[in-house]
Amino acid sequence: MTVVDWINTFARRIPVWAVYVLYLLPVPYLLYLAQTGGLGREPIKALEHELGEIALQLLIIGLTITPLRRWLGLNLLKFRRAFGLLAFSYVALHLLVWLVLDVGIISQIWTDIVKRPYITIGMAAFLLLLPLAATSNNLSVRKLGTRWRKLHRLSYVAVFLGGSHYLMLTKTWSVEPMVYMAVIVGLLVLRLPAARRKQAV
Repeated sequence: MTVVDWINTFARRIPVWAVYVLYLLPVPYLLYLAQTGGLGREPIKALEHELGEIALQLLIIGLTITPLRRWLGLNLLKFRRAFGLLAFSYVALHLLVWLVLDVGIISQIWTDIVKRPYITIGMAAFLLLLPLAATSNNLSVRKLGTRWRKLHRLSYVAVFLGGSHYLMLTKTWSVEPMVYMAVIVGLLVLRLPAARRKQAV
């Protein structure tokens, strides 16, 4: 048995609910750290950042599933919906912390969205994820048919906007957001028709 076969066999035995449990564990832990001073002198900003970074990681993981299957034979498709919904959950929590704990003033929220490009882009990514989360169920797949796949291609735009949001947020050429962005661009390039034709040959 090859390594790929072993991973595929192991993945088939893992229930999807275990992925939800595993990736939701950081939420109470981060809230605990924020309450006890474990996130530094600016716990709200740190909490906001951690939630946003986990959301971006989950979006990237979801983006890797198809290339892993196409190029390496790793079949993790059963987890793709879970990663997408978890990513949306973390984006929503990231946004909620910003809205309620960070800004807290309705008029200031709208001003920030309009005047700060990185917030505008982040909000656009969240809005793109809304219909994807709402249609991540078997009923929507049946009712939308081929349109469901086209709709969920918005995830490519959303993850690119998420990476751009992180890159612009730092306001400096920090290594970490640049690495995230490079990975995102690389994964999107693998989905181009030319890359698919090359793999098929």
